[in-house]
Amino acid sequence: MTNGKPSPAGDESQSGLEAGLYLTATPIGHSRDITLRALDILNRCDAIAAEDTRVTAKLLAIHGISKPLLSYNDHNAALGRPRLLARLRAGACIALVSDAGTPLVSDPGFKLVREAVAEGIPVHVIPGACAALAALSIAGLPTDRFLFAGFPPPRSGERRTFLAELKNVRATLIFYEAPQRVAACLVDMAETLGPRPAAVARELTKFHEEILRGSTAELAQMFPNPPKGEITIVVGQPPKQMPDYIQADRLLDSALKFMPVRPAADLVADALKIPRREAYERALARKAAVE
Repeated sequence: MTNGKPSPAGDESQSGLEAGLYLTATPIGHSRDITLRALDILNRCDAIAAEDTRVTAKLLAIHGISKPLLSYNDHNAALGRPRLLARLRAGACIALVSDAGTPLVSDPGFKLVREAVAEGIPVHVIPGACAALAALSIAGLPTDRFLFAGFPPPRSGERRTFLAELKNVRATLIFYEAPQRVAACLVDMAETLGPRPAAVARELTKFHEEILRGSTAELAQMFPNPPKGEITIVVGQPPKQMPDYIQADRLLDSALKFMPVRPAADLVADALKIPRREAYERALARKAAVE
């Protein structure tokens, strides 16, 4: 993207790359899960800003790529960001990669992108693998609406507060979690969110890939010892609550003593969050019953 406009398809196959920052997705496990376009960018950029240069060096070696590596992570971003921006201003082509998956998804890069955009530096996205979407796809839970919530807080009390804020979100929830906290996190999910179907995806796309499905409470019992590898937890949506029709009828009876059917029905529908049509039909029936 240049100045907010998509670059013409095929620009990168010409003699040189357009200057700017390239957010380049890398595999989440299997080294062959990298796009041809990503390989092209990594081959042709001036330098690669990597979360961990050792991890990225291994990936580059697999694909026969040799490029200068610049360290850019949460620990050195305050110093590294101005240096990267200076090179970008000078016309460099820099690829930003995380250790695995899509940059900025629970990985550093947001502030760099924000400042590059503010300065009018072209920012391009090279899409690819993402553990959150891979886990969602294989979990067997609804995919029409989802929320990626990142890593829950490490301490139980803070984690339960964090989860309570998500309790009524009508979407499938996706979390990353550290192996040593998976069991405790699932227990907190079961007790805070209530009974929910869920899936735990471990080591996605790797040799020891494992997908476990069940309720959050059941899954918590499957980890007597911390598992190994990268963990993604996918939790189903909250169950739909049936309207309290007993309470609705009680309120309608009271309201109908003082107001016409339509206003009484609207009042009760708003109070109990039930469809206005249902409230109106019940109000008509209650009104007819006493006449």
